[in-house]
Amino acid sequence: MTSTIILPEDAWLRSFRRRLGAWFDRHGKDLPWRRRNDAYSVWISEVMLQQTQVAAVCGYFERFLQAFPTVDDLARAKEEQVLRLWEGLGYYRRARQLHQTAKILIEKHGGEFSRDLDAVRRLPGIGRYTAGAILSIAYDIAQPILEANTIRVHTRLLGYEGDPHSAAGQKLLWSMAEAVLPQKRPGRLNQALMELGREVCKSRNPLCERCPVVSLCLAVQRGLQDRIPRSKAKPIIEEVHEAAVVIRRNGRVLLMKRGDGGRWAGLWDFPRFPLDAEHPSARRKELIDGVRRLTGIKIIPGDLLKTLRHGVTRFRITLDCFAAEYVSDTDNEMPVETRWVRASKLDEYPLSTTGRRIAQMIS
Repeated sequence: MTSTIILPEDAWLRSFRRRLGAWFDRHGKDLPWRRRNDAYSVWISEVMLQQTQVAAVCGYFERFLQAFPTVDDLARAKEEQVLRLWEGLGYYRRARQLHQTAKILIEKHGGEFSRDLDAVRRLPGIGRYTAGAILSIAYDIAQPILEANTIRVHTRLLGYEGDPHSAAGQKLLWSMAEAVLPQKRPGRLNQALMELGREVCKSRNPLCERCPVVSLCLAVQRGLQDRIPRSKAKPIIEEVHEAAVVIRRNGRVLLMKRGDGGRWAGLWDFPRFPLDAEHPSARRKELIDGVRRLTGIKIIPGDLLKTLRHGVTRFRITLDCFAAEYVSDTDNEMPVETRWVRASKLDEYPLSTTGRRIAQMIS
């Protein structure tokens, strides 16, 4: 129970900081955002790193910073440019929030992040963790952080067997994250904690023999390192069947822009909608009706080009990709923005992962 957990005493904290800091000085990775270590690069990297592995983020970060080296460059960019460079990272709402925040920073804050935690947290897409990372790493302000890796480290250090994502668990772990911080160079320790979680205190088969603070870890002392933190309940996966339609007209294909609030908001896509019918004749009608409803266009459906399978959050999606020929516009008002694009120009548009696979297939 949370009530039985006591935060470490001063001697433990001093030893922990000394050992972890020395380990980080020897083993800390040379990551592109650490070479700059300014608030802008910390912000961009931390948003990219949410639910994405470090190895995958490095290339994205370098391309993003090459295109938008300053917050002013990001604020001036078109949303499509931002989304195109974000393509493949997923969670596109984060890219749109980056763009929105950059504009606010330029318009209202002189292009700089405030040193005040609450002011930073009021910016779009920035929660307590991201704000703490910016302030501690860029400005050496003693603000704690708590994310997947540090949750795991602190849970094991404390031998906490409760749910780390419960209200009680979060309160305890934020208190621990605050307690371990030194007043000098808190950003260094926060980075060390995250690196320890990624490289040593892994979710499965933790490398305790390599851990610089193993003798301070209650989970190891009690033999619980493979059992805590408690695993989250696995979400129920829902099977979904959809169609994507590649409509051709005079050497061009039709793209539609995803509206706000839905999946892949702000991205361009091929007309896509749920598919229910199994019989070919019923499916043909469903394709005609679905495209007309989405785009106001009449088509002649063609062959099945390919079936793609992918996962999005709790959905496992089977996507049937069909060819089609344009016949005419209808009297219906187009409910979405559409554009006829040459296949050779599809690379200029931000697409979802499956949208890009379709584009590569028809280019």
